[in-house]
Amino acid sequence: MPQTAETEPSATVASVVEGTKLRRVVGRGDTLVLMLCALVGLDTLGAVSSDGAQAITWIALLGVAFFVPYAMLTAELGSAFPQEGGPYVWTKLAFGRLTAAVTSVFYWITNPIWLGGTLSITAVSTFSAFFIGLHGAGEYIFSLLFIWVAILSAVLSFRVGRWISIVGAWTRVVLLAAFTLTVIVYALDHGVHGFGASAFKPSWSIFILAAPVLFFSFQGFELPSTAAGEMKNARRDVPFAIARGAIGTILMYGIPVLAILIVLPASQVSSLGGFIDAIKTVFTVYGGHVGAGGAVTLTGAGKALGDIAAVGFIWALLSSGSSWIIGSDRSLAVAGYDGAAPRLIGVFSNRFGTPIVVNLGSGVIATIVMVLAYVLSSGNGAKYFSAVLGITISTTAVSYCAIFPALIRLRYSRRDVGRPYRVPGGLAGAWIVGGITTAWAAFTTVMLLWPGLGSADPAASLPAGFAGQRLQFELTQILPLFAIVALGVLFYLLGRPTREQAVASADMAAAQELALDAQPVAPA
Repeated sequence: MPQTAETEPSATVASVVEGTKLRRVVGRGDTLVLMLCALVGLDTLGAVSSDGAQAITWIALLGVAFFVPYAMLTAELGSAFPQEGGPYVWTKLAFGRLTAAVTSVFYWITNPIWLGGTLSITAVSTFSAFFIGLHGAGEYIFSLLFIWVAILSAVLSFRVGRWISIVGAWTRVVLLAAFTLTVIVYALDHGVHGFGASAFKPSWSIFILAAPVLFFSFQGFELPSTAAGEMKNARRDVPFAIARGAIGTILMYGIPVLAILIVLPASQVSSLGGFIDAIKTVFTVYGGHVGAGGAVTLTGAGKALGDIAAVGFIWALLSSGSSWIIGSDRSLAVAGYDGAAPRLIGVFSNRFGTPIVVNLGSGVIATIVMVLAYVLSSGNGAKYFSAVLGITISTTAVSYCAIFPALIRLRYSRRDVGRPYRVPGGLAGAWIVGGITTAWAAFTTVMLLWPGLGSADPAASLPAGFAGQRLQFELTQILPLFAIVALGVLFYLLGRPTREQAVASADMAAAQELALDAQPVAPA
């Protein structure tokens, strides 16, 4: 009889008691919505589009050479090992708790940095472009509201918090569809920005810039599996959501990027505001004009529709942050009650069934990142955006360097576990898929840590705001990585008391009674 992941004899007393707080309320539709909000992050559309027509070439390449193998890998792992914590559990079963402890910190910390960094600065920039220019206290107040609404959605029970993701998913569909249709109208009225077939010809200099951002943009298949213990049927719903999410994501990235490039030349597309600039430009067909210097003024219906689109864009950013916080916080919380992090981190709320301690910690870190960004960047939003986006992508890529090869290892060490979906091709197929995805993660990490590696002019690949400042940029990227590794090791050491209270499957009932008597007081 095949094993199931649930029979692994490595549970802790803490995992038993926290498991009783999980509520199986996540259905197939919720799984797909959470995945779409994670995969389709509109904040990177400008960064991708700034690479010009080649961006389409690289979207197609990564779609085939990374996105498809990545989908297959997570479909197998998510359906074969449907336990709360997803990536943490896969890494632990494959490589042990210490590796999983460090990986879970990398996987988690990316998201509060992203929320308080690139997402909040993009939201502020969008609000300022369409409504009232935010400066000083206004920037802080808006960013705090943005961050803590996302955190609140993670703190509340999934039945309540999921509505930000549901609305966010539909907002993406409507916003991107409306934008694409408006581009067609604009093109019929004003013509298009032309580029020949040669513009799509790939080059190494653009590839090393585009590939890491696209790698980051195409992440999120594993996110619903972080809440697998709350799914009604993870074995069935995870492969279903991945198949549909893959198709939707390629379309929702490729078409808008092409539309942006039709409207604006690559030289006018910025990483921070490319998508917003394109929206303002095309919405002039409903009312407004583009000035001689390129400044856009929206009036009448153009202004009204532009404002609606701006609100939708900000909500889409919020739902991206919320979805990733909901998922990554659960992964770290599982590490907490499994003995790979301090016990307090693994406490779930009795009332909401959510990892409220980690949720609040994420909010605090996001707030600190936001404040430091405004203080240290001295108003240089482009420089700040580049630095934070780089560390956000690299921390995620490092975590995947352990998560992706787990597929190969588990094919050997857990070969008898039933797999509702299996990567085709036997062990050779697992090696190919696991190897390709791991190689992409390693390549992304290297390219982010040393932009321009292998190019004729490496200095030209430094992000916006860092021209001639290679050392300063490297310090902003490398020092945080060392700090995160140290934090992961520290968490593992602090989790020892929890690990020592391990129980076998046969003793689960007795352990549950013991755990209920000894459990810490959980937040309301």
